[in-house]
Amino acid sequence: MNTFFEVKNVTFSSSKDHRLSDVNFYIEEQGQILSILGPSGVGKTTILRAIAGLDPITNGEIFLKKKIISSNNIFVEPEKRDIALSFQENSLFPHLNVFENLKIGQLKRTKKKIKLSLEECIEAFFLESILKKYPHEISAGEAQRASLIRSLISKPSLLLLDEPFSNVDIGLKEKLQVNLKTILKKNNISSIIVTHNYEEAFYFGEKCCLFAKGKLIQFDNPYNIYHFPASQDVASFFNKGTFVTAKVTSKNELSHKILGKIKGNFVHPHEKGKSVKLLIQPEDLVHNDKSKLKFKIIDKRFQGTNFIYFLKVSEKETLPVLVHSHHEHQHSINEFFGIKTPIIIKHLVCF
Repeated sequence: MNTFFEVKNVTFSSSKDHRLSDVNFYIEEQGQILSILGPSGVGKTTILRAIAGLDPITNGEIFLKKKIISSNNIFVEPEKRDIALSFQENSLFPHLNVFENLKIGQLKRTKKKIKLSLEECIEAFFLESILKKYPHEISAGEAQRASLIRSLISKPSLLLLDEPFSNVDIGLKEKLQVNLKTILKKNNISSIIVTHNYEEAFYFGEKCCLFAKGKLIQFDNPYNIYHFPASQDVASFFNKGTFVTAKVTSKNELSHKILGKIKGNFVHPHEKGKSVKLLIQPEDLVHNDKSKLKFKIIDKRFQGTNFIYFLKVSEKETLPVLVHSHHEHQHSINEFFGIKTPIIIKHLVCF
């Protein structure tokens, strides 16, 4: 495969009891961003450490610019890889103030032609007021941003970011995400961003690796991972929908004992008469006050731009339904809530 960066059949391991085997993913072109998504403890940081050359790999090959940088027989030293890694925890030099720490990153790029300035980065990550302070005098979020700039300003061939905004307040986080992505794209810097937040992973990544239960369960673009999950584990990871049992009645229709007919296009073909688990996400159903198909609201969640109402369909089945917050009236728990029929779902995801 003619790619900028590739992990091929690699086994990543931090201990005998903790390994990710036969992992494959890639960055197709320079300047693209890859996100690695998964729960805490799945091995995301282990992957970054191996790519950076801080840990060896036990199997497979890692390529950068068509050259092997790690394999069973080849190991390029970290300082020769032109890869920068920004850790989640504070990695600043304690005896240097923030500005002196940032200058270290700038010194590493003496032979590179680069338009990115240190001043631009300081402004983009809102660190102007702490440049003369020392690491022990600043917050965890500020230290994280300073570490990110130090790695970014060297303009590496590949930038590795481990939970870059985990210690940042939500209000500031969105601004920082936009500024970081703008800088990466403007300067054509390839990056791998590790996160446990799927919204962050989907915002940054042209491609996304989703890890769970000790393995890579899907590598694809964010849209496909969310709307065309490769397995029930992938669909369950996002915890946004629910599964109901239905029977396949034709090539574009299912039947549920309470919801009735559900029409759409199957992501994967299923035999007529087969009982399947159908994924229903909050945006799949349409609210209709005049519908005869009504269910009691057992919970609701306000998300700013919308509400998600949770409806009790049966003793074992609950449905989430998304309604825009500007809907003409709000509904209360224990009220009955109507769903538009017939139910039409564009992507019928069944397992």
